[in-house]
Order: sequence, then structure tokens, then C-alpha cells
Amino acid sequence: MTPLEFTVAAFAASLAAGFFGSLLGLGGGIIVIPALTILLHVDIRYAIGASIVSVIATSSGAAAAYVRDRMANLRVAMFLETATASGALTGAFLAGILGGRWLTLGFGTAVALSAVGMMRGTMWQPAPPASPDAWADRLRLHGSYHDGAAGEEVQYRVYGTKGGLLLMYIAGAVSGLLGIGAGALKVPAMDLAMRLPIKASSATSNLMIGVTAAASAGVYFARGDIDPFVTAPVACGVVLGALLGSRLLPRIQSNAIRLVFVAILLWIGGQMIWKAIR
Repeated sequence: MTPLEFTVAAFAASLAAGFFGSLLGLGGGIIVIPALTILLHVDIRYAIGASIVSVIATSSGAAAAYVRDRMANLRVAMFLETATASGALTGAFLAGILGGRWLTLGFGTAVALSAVGMMRGTMWQPAPPASPDAWADRLRLHGSYHDGAAGEEVQYRVYGTKGGLLLMYIAGAVSGLLGIGAGALKVPAMDLAMRLPIKASSATSNLMIGVTAAASAGVYFARGDIDPFVTAPVACGVVLGALLGSRLLPRIQSNAIRLVFVAILLWIGGQMIWKAIR
């Protein structure tokens, strides 16, 4: 493959990754890394480095629109970022110790587990009302957004803040370790554990992933894992895709978002696990 062909292929894959990453709160990295490693045969360490930059680009491209439309919950994002940023630094440090095969296996496992959690969420009956959360009440984490597909204002309350902090530290560590932005873990955590609606979870995740990735990007850069030849077309494609996805999210049914999310995660998780063990 010539350098021009690689650049075009990387840009096209990143455009799709940015679109779905913005739409589903994934950050794009969860699609960029498999595309670079499986389709374009890039070493996973350079793929993770490019993904870290693309995650920041995705967040920059989509988060502004979600904040403007009041879909992202700023209070929840800033509250949880205290845990995810700390976890990201931990994960970035561990990434320099673990081998490529273990990184690939860990990536696939994390993605597959997230898909299973979201799939169970689609099959469960609505959860019974939870007890009021003192932290959420005191910090005024509850919110609302306008659902363009349903044509109504959606009010929601936040629960499970202490458990959410623990899950976000784990998500941050996975983000720093695997370069995926950890939207695949943050969205299920907010959706299932903290009871945020799926659209609010996706929009808030898009806001958070950039901060989480920025916390670990310096470590990857200092280690030489960010290759400009790989990173440049990835970042450009992801930014454009993220802008397109952020415009479409308010018009899509929530159940459709969840089903697409699960299908993509299952496919990617299976591909990465197979790549690691074969």
C-alpha cells in the first residue's frame, strides 16, 4: 500500500469512526484502533497513540454542539472527570509495561463486556425506582434535555454517584491503557448504573472523553507512540465525522442508538479477541 492509499484509507475509516463515535458516545477510538490494526496492519501501539489524539478531536468536534443543545450534563461530566482523569494517568503508565498481544486482548474483552452489559439493559424491564442519592441532590446533578425524535422535554434524576465514580476510574484506566476514550464503558455506566437516559449518556460521554484522553496523551507523546503520519489523517477524519454525528443524534430514536451501539461493540470485541489469541 502506497503512502497516499494509506492516508485515504485511514481518513475514510476515521470519518466513519468519528461519525459513529459521536453518535454513540464512543469517542471514535473503539473503531479507529480495529480499523488501523486489522485492516491497515498498523502496530497497536501507534494505533493507540493515533486514537488518543482522535478521541480529543472527537470530543472537540461534538461536545460543543451537545453543550449548546443542553444534551450533555456539565455537572455530571465535571463530577466524574475527577475519577476518569486519575484513571487515565494510571492506564497510560501501565500501557508502557504490557505487551501488544495483552493490549489487544484487553481491548477486545473490555469492548465485549460493555456490549453484554448494554444488551442486558435492552432486555431488562424498566428498573424499579431507586432511593434518592444525597450526593446527586447536593451537587444538583439532575438534568433535562429536548428529545427531537419524541418532540418533548425529558427530565431525569441521577443515582448511584459513588458507584459511578468507581466505574469512571476504571473507565479512565482503560482509556489510558487502550486509547479508546472509554466511551464504551462510560455510556453503560451512566446509562445502567447512574440511570441517565441513553442520549444524555452519549452526549455527556462525548464531553468527558476529550478530557480523559488529554490526561494520558502527554505520556504517549513522550514515549514516541504518536506517529504524525498515522495520526494526521485519523484526526482529520474523526473531526469531520464527529460534526456530522452530533447533528444527527437528537433526531434518532433512543432504542435505535442502543441497538447499533451493542451490534458495533460485539463485532469489534470479537474481532480483537480473535486477533489476540490466534
